[in-house]
Amino acid sequence: MGADAVELDVRRTVDGVLVVHHDDHLADGRVIVALESADLPEHVPTFSAALDACAGMWVNVEIKNDPDDADFDPSDSIADETIAHLLNRDQDARWLISCFRIETVDRCRRLAPQIRTAWLTTNVPEGTASSLVERGHSALHPWVGTLTRDVVEECGRRGLEVNTWTCDDPPRMAELIGWGIDGICTNVPDVALTVRAGAPG
Repeated sequence: MGADAVELDVRRTVDGVLVVHHDDHLADGRVIVALESADLPEHVPTFSAALDACAGMWVNVEIKNDPDDADFDPSDSIADETIAHLLNRDQDARWLISCFRIETVDRCRRLAPQIRTAWLTTNVPEGTASSLVERGHSALHPWVGTLTRDVVEECGRRGLEVNTWTCDDPPRMAELIGWGIDGICTNVPDVALTVRAGAPG
């Protein structure tokens, strides 16, 4: 479809295989972290297979490590395993790692400072940009519903990229592009590309 990048969500099975799935459970209610990788349905790819399918694109790797999910890992060992897998591919410039849990993002940054990292958030508290810069992160990933122009401009002044999620509305896309947004997560990349092509400048 011409998209610049792909965003995907990483989780882990009981036998330690990294897989790509948004929710911590399957549609039938089975919890991924309690399943062997061989017992997953075909539509749930391994992390490795998903990255292979994204050849030629850069990939926003979201590590799912929410305290409310069944697979929450307070030790952040899932970060270690994700980083190890990415480093093994020797394509550091293609990856951007994100997570809602700032401790997980911080760990990724410590393990592989050459790989870009971003904090995912629904709201943007005051002082976020300066905090992320101090922590060495590359980007902020705020929810489009609460994102303001001031946040985009403040991040820009501090050298932080802003990639917002999830925007499928063309007028809002155009507004964000006008603000200087760096990236838009969307379910309709073809629409976004059309909007971008028609944006001034």
